[in-house]
Amino acid sequence: MIELFTADTPNGKKITIMLEEIGCDFKVTKIDLSKDEQFKENFKKISPFGKIPVITDHDSGQSLFESGAILIYLAEKYNKFYELKDRHIVNQWLMAQMGIIGPMIGQHHQFHHYNPGKSEFGEERYFKITKRIYGELDERLSSSKFLAGTNYTIADIATWPWIARHEWHDIGLKNYKNLTRWYLDIAKRDGVIKGYDLLKDGSEIPKP
Repeated sequence: MIELFTADTPNGKKITIMLEEIGCDFKVTKIDLSKDEQFKENFKKISPFGKIPVITDHDSGQSLFESGAILIYLAEKYNKFYELKDRHIVNQWLMAQMGIIGPMIGQHHQFHHYNPGKSEFGEERYFKITKRIYGELDERLSSSKFLAGTNYTIADIATWPWIARHEWHDIGLKNYKNLTRWYLDIAKRDGVIKGYDLLKDGSEIPKP
């Protein structure tokens, strides 16, 4: 059984979506970020940087932090969404999400959504970067059904929850037809619908 320690964020949703997609037995333990529960001593034993998500695989007793590493672990354990022949390209797009897409859009959230008016420089910088990311993803998806090719992979699972916050971005997802097509195709999947509702409070996937 997999125990997931998480909060309702894009990085958290990556893992609930993956767990729903692979159909394994799992339990969600909520970490309340507003109460700094991620910095408690017991949690930092399994998450050295005090970040969610983290999983503990109770079958093996192993714990893993960092969402990309967790996705790879689950994909290898259950042999899904990470075909051996495609791993080099999947890894590239997964690392792009971890190193560029998530961190840059996350900064856009901080300046544009959570703290508007506090830094004109920050708001303009990360709006422009996020808009550029939309365009770059759209260009990739103009010639590829999914990010790493013809198959749905952990690269898509990692990236999709960040685009699912498009209402926060004020860029206009509908302006990017290939990205919108990809977003809607993935949004129809049962595992994505269930995994998006991380806290089981009836959260619905935002429409473009």
